[in-house]
Amino acid sequence: MLYTRKGDSGTTKVFGCDQRLSKSSSIAEALGALDEINSFLGIIKTHTDVSKISVLGTTSGEEGGKNLFLSKIIHTVQENLFIIQAEVAGAEKHLSDDAVKEIETLVDTIEKILPPIKTFFISGGTSIAAHLDTARTMARRAERRVVAVGEEGTVKVSAQTLAYLNRLSSLLYALARLGNHLSGITEQSPKY
Repeated sequence: MLYTRKGDSGTTKVFGCDQRLSKSSSIAEALGALDEINSFLGIIKTHTDVSKISVLGTTSGEEGGKNLFLSKIIHTVQENLFIIQAEVAGAEKHLSDDAVKEIETLVDTIEKILPPIKTFFISGGTSIAAHLDTARTMARRAERRVVAVGEEGTVKVSAQTLAYLNRLSSLLYALARLGNHLSGITEQSPKY
């Protein structure tokens, strides 16, 4: 059954807690923001361009020179977001240090391909780049919501989760820039 009627009063439950909490609580807000970014990444995976965007093999356990396609990168991020959601919901699930290192390695590798950043850029260019930039803003919101949960002390949020969420927006920004770069799109600076 897809509905239980238990949330009709505006409450929900999370792992390991018999009490119901408000759907407007910081935990529910964080879980919703994480779900939103994860779902939007699923939309990005449906773009035909994701099969064209690749980064040379950069993740731990992969041989150098092997292409790592955007669809695989996004899928790995989605898997990690599920772990973070479980952690925020109170489950004994946590990201490893390797997950953070992997995302850092990807960003570092992409930065070597791209021209250096000298200014802010206006979102757009290719459709995939614009979607990745939107995902970046959603990742930032999810990060803020998870930080709020940690600051409240209602759930202990691991240092790896905080670092991963912080790096995720950098990865999405780098991928957006890469998408435009590989398509020959020149980034546009704002004209303040």
